[in-house]
Amino acid sequence: MEHRSTYAPFRNPTFRNLWSATLASNLGGLIQAVGAGWLMTSLTTQHSLVALVQASNTLPIMLFSLIAGALADSFNRRRILLVAQVFMLVVSALLAAFAWQGSLTPWTLLGFTFLIGCGTALYNPAWQASMGDIVGRADLPNAVSLNSMGFNMMRSVGPAIGGFIVAAAGAAMAFAANALSYVPLILALLVWRPVYPEENLPREPLHRALGAGLRYVAMSPALIRVMTRGALFGFAACAVLALMPTLARDVLRGTAVTYGVMLGAFGFGAIIGAALNGRLRARLGNESIVQGASVAFAAGLIALGFSKFLIFSLVALLACGVAWVMTLSLFNVSVQLATPRWVVGRALSFYQMATFGGMATGSWVWGVLADGWGTDRALIAAGVVLGIGVLIGRWLPMADFSDLDLDPSGRFTEPALRLELRHRSGPIMVMIDYRIAQEDVGAFLAAMQDRRRIRRRDGARQWALLRNLENPEQWTESYHVPTWVDYIRHQQRRTKADLDVSERLLALHRGPGQPTVHRMIERQTVPLRDDMPLKPLPEVP
Repeated sequence: MEHRSTYAPFRNPTFRNLWSATLASNLGGLIQAVGAGWLMTSLTTQHSLVALVQASNTLPIMLFSLIAGALADSFNRRRILLVAQVFMLVVSALLAAFAWQGSLTPWTLLGFTFLIGCGTALYNPAWQASMGDIVGRADLPNAVSLNSMGFNMMRSVGPAIGGFIVAAAGAAMAFAANALSYVPLILALLVWRPVYPEENLPREPLHRALGAGLRYVAMSPALIRVMTRGALFGFAACAVLALMPTLARDVLRGTAVTYGVMLGAFGFGAIIGAALNGRLRARLGNESIVQGASVAFAAGLIALGFSKFLIFSLVALLACGVAWVMTLSLFNVSVQLATPRWVVGRALSFYQMATFGGMATGSWVWGVLADGWGTDRALIAAGVVLGIGVLIGRWLPMADFSDLDLDPSGRFTEPALRLELRHRSGPIMVMIDYRIAQEDVGAFLAAMQDRRRIRRRDGARQWALLRNLENPEQWTESYHVPTWVDYIRHQQRRTKADLDVSERLLALHRGPGQPTVHRMIERQTVPLRDDMPLKPLPEVP
């Protein structure tokens, strides 16, 4: 892929405006996180409950990302972003009010942070998918890195600001600051006027949209590798965020300001990582970057476990921040570049479910271990697990970014039919006849193996390849789709990258003209009459 400047997306005014507004929202979210984490330490002495503050933010992303991804692919993404932001503003305002009145308990605090996490779960797939609506494919990796840089710029100062606010005015003021931080982004989203492709088909039902997303991911080996690696990394690496409040309080004997400064060091390291991302991607393969970053993060976790001084802990957190953003932004870009636009929201939601599910599980596991072993030993254990996890790259290596064109092929034209069909008419059976010479059978079967994966990935059912016993040169590919509109949708999902398989099959076909396509509607009974009237054929001039 062509190497572009890390800051090239800033030439796009829409990206620049939304990115700037997002800074304020990120700042408020980080101030809120410091307030919630430190407030929990005053409400309970249990390490597991303190760690659950982090888990309550990430658990909703694991639970609801799939639905959010399907919504992001089916509805206007800008409206989804607005709904999510307004919802989080309202919840944050209520959290501030409860804290002001002193009505919060450990479980009501977790409930509010869970609701804010639900808003994040709704927001994230639509926001990440919108990157492809705002910038071109060439700028997409850098746009993702700049989003990470923006978040971590705020992480470098937001937690320290949050610590000072909590120390000076209490957690309620931190929650109120977070509620106000949503306003600039809401205004920027109201101004943005994206142009989405015109839809000529009815919206896909939610359950079918979820099934289509799951099927696409399951039939895409590159996506499976990314999600598995993301879950393993999130499980071990989240220990640093989950245990940082107790590390600051119990090991370093610090205050809320100490906690904020530690988060700031982590964020500053992430800024460095985002700035280095483009250069490293131009020189190293994706697997090398992930392995190197994972080793650095594991070393940082182990160093944190042994450190008893703030300055050493800050250096370790700096290294962890660099590795964190390098790894997660590379995972995110890998998903987006390996997925066509029609399903990108759902693919991102599966990725986020896997990664944040690993984080939520890890936050609980490391919190329980900290209760039994102590925070320092739990951090060392997490570092060891992450170091061992690097070996998984031998079996599930990260693929490098490809230049595959995943735009719609645009070659499908809806055929003229003699029967009056509705969109819901079906089931539909499709058969394509090929004539293949005996010496080409091996190449034909190899191409058909790729065709089978593409067909099933894009919605075909009961795919089969048949050979005529009386005429062995005749081969027939067959598959089913539930309805006529599903057939149209299936054809429109074919990408330009998929055309290579079609061209290989056409080159092997020896029959007169193109392979013959039969489109048929199934009848499970034999009625006395068919209620589908014939349509006259168009006149040929």
